[in-house]
Amino acid sequence: MEITSIITGKRGVSLPFTDYCEPIGSGTTQFPDMFKAAIAVGKKQNWKYLELRGGETFFQNVEPSEFYYGHALDLTQGPRTIFYNLRDSTRRHIKKAKKENLKTFITTSLESLNEFCRLNALTRKNHGLPPQPYPFFQSIYDHIISKKLGFIALIFSHNTAIAGNIYFHFGDEVIYKYGASDRTYQRLRANNLIIWEAIKWSYGRGYKRFFFGRTEPDNRGLRQFKAGWGTREYLIKYYKYDLQKDIFIKDNRKINPMGIKLLKLLPSPALALLGKVFYRHMG
Repeated sequence: MEITSIITGKRGVSLPFTDYCEPIGSGTTQFPDMFKAAIAVGKKQNWKYLELRGGETFFQNVEPSEFYYGHALDLTQGPRTIFYNLRDSTRRHIKKAKKENLKTFITTSLESLNEFCRLNALTRKNHGLPPQPYPFFQSIYDHIISKKLGFIALIFSHNTAIAGNIYFHFGDEVIYKYGASDRTYQRLRANNLIIWEAIKWSYGRGYKRFFFGRTEPDNRGLRQFKAGWGTREYLIKYYKYDLQKDIFIKDNRKINPMGIKLLKLLPSPALALLGKVFYRHMG
C-alpha cells in the first residue's frame, strides 16, 4: 500500500498499521519475482522505500531493518491447562480481579468503541504519546468489528469502564491489537482478567491460536508480562529497501525520551490534536 507523507516520505508498506504481514506466495521460488515486481512499481511511483513487515523466510541472509518480539498462545490446550501453565503472579492477579466483582463484556457495539477511545486517550497520555484519532478507530469498527472480524472487551467497576482491549480474528486465529486502561484502578488487576476472559471466549468459539501482538525489544516489562501467559516467544523481523540505492537499510527511528516527558505535560486536548495531525504519517 502506498503512503504519501511529507514527514516520512512516499513509500510502499506491507501493510500500514500492522504488527506483521507476511508476504503471500506459494513458496520461495515465487517470491523473488513478486519482490522484483514490487520494486518496479515503487520506482515507477517514486517511492523512497519499500517496507515489509515480515518475510524472514525469504530474506534469510538479509539483516532486518528492525525487529520485535511476538508471543503466541496455543488455545487447543483448553482453559484448564492454560490456566495451570500461567505464571503464578498472572494466576494470582486474575483471581484478585475476580474477587473485586468486576464485570466483563465482550461486544461489537459502537458504544463500546467510544468507551475504549476514552481509555485509550488516558493510556497514551501516561505513555507520553498522542492518541490515535477517533476516525482511525471508526475505520477499524466499520471494516473489521462490524463485519464480525473482531471484538471489543471491556471491564467495568460498578458503572465505570476501567480497561478495554480490541481484538481481531480471522480463520482460526485471534490477535490482541490494542489495549487501554485507567491507571487509577490499577490495583484491581483488570488488565489480567480482561485478557483471560478474551482467551476463554476465543477458545469457546473454536479459535486455535491467540496472538499478543508485537513488543519492542527495550520493553522488558511488557515482554515478561506476555511470557507469563504460557506463550511461545518468537521474532518479528521488518525489512526496509531503499529504492534509490537498491539496498536494504536499517531503520534508526528512535523515540526521544525527553520528547516523551514533554508530551506527558501536555493537556489531553493538545495530545489529541497532535494525534489527529501526525498519526496518519506513522503507518
